[in-house]
Amino acid sequence: MSRRSLTTLLAAGGAAAVMALLPMSAVHAASFSGGNYGAYAREGQYPTVSGCAGTFRQVGATKTFEGMALKYYYSDACGSFARIENARTNCAAVLERSNSGAGRADGWVSETVDPGLTYAFTKIGNNLDGRVSRAILACDGHALVNTGWY
Repeated sequence: MSRRSLTTLLAAGGAAAVMALLPMSAVHAASFSGGNYGAYAREGQYPTVSGCAGTFRQVGATKTFEGMALKYYYSDACGSFARIENARTNCAAVLERSNSGAGRADGWVSETVDPGLTYAFTKIGNNLDGRVSRAILACDGHALVNTGWY
């Protein structure tokens, strides 16, 4: 996959991006990633991994859209992750990460809502050492609300 941001893919990719990133008939939650996600320490691991569990704190206000909540969590030891709550099927928590700190996504990771649940959280994005990240709530292939870059 090319090094475009999820928002760009959603805007430019249409139905193909929706099908690739947010399967309409998901049986299990699924993690997707793109760009250079995985290039830094802790990326590819969930925030419950040893050494990171219990170190995260919510940064910024909870963002909402039609009763769904988006939260951004950060740990100065591990990085960040996104969490959505009260979400419906075909929604995903997304974390975009920028290498340069300029707020242009170079890598991203997403996690869809598991059937029977109303929440999802992403794997860790390493926004340490000058990198930044932000959280996005996406449903049916559309970015609905996002946090600022932290």
